[in-house]
Amino acid sequence: MVTSRPHGLWGHPAMRITLGLSLVVHALLFLGFQKAFPSLLSPLETRLYEVELIRPPVEDLDDAADSAAEEARIRPEEPIPPSQPLEDTISLNTKDRRYVHYAGVIKERLLAQWEYPAEAKKRLLEGRLLLVFTLERNGAMTAIRILDPSGHAILDDEACRAVRAAAPFPRFPEHIQMKRLHIRAAFDYRLASR
Repeated sequence: MVTSRPHGLWGHPAMRITLGLSLVVHALLFLGFQKAFPSLLSPLETRLYEVELIRPPVEDLDDAADSAAEEARIRPEEPIPPSQPLEDTISLNTKDRRYVHYAGVIKERLLAQWEYPAEAKKRLLEGRLLLVFTLERNGAMTAIRILDPSGHAILDDEACRAVRAAAPFPRFPEHIQMKRLHIRAAFDYRLASR
């Protein structure tokens, strides 16, 4: 008769397998816990910021005199009331008394620059185009856009060139309170018959 000797608690194969699986599962849980909560396992760097507020002594303040000056420094530029628009669109032939003189000055400057392109005359090209250009208060032109082309690029290009060549325009007169003006101008190219 063969008698078996007890292997002890660690000697049994099932116990070894269970212990090995337990170690693997715990290691995986530990790694997962470390990734999920990194701040618990590693200390975070503490940053210290120092802020110093400087204010004049309260007893030295003269509320009546200094508050108006302080408000003027802090308060942003007051917006124009809604009843007064920031911009307007006018025609070069406007009848609005506010703009008639200024539009006339602009029209004279454009006429001094505008020419009928020689190539267009040679090819007997005619057309009418409408464009709009934008002026700032100081007379600087900031944009130009063709609203209704003439059908011939050479005529459209010449009108745009004339507007650019006439710029910058005079400053807005004091009575024009707009920040910017959009000016519609029609350029009519017609060949005179003999």
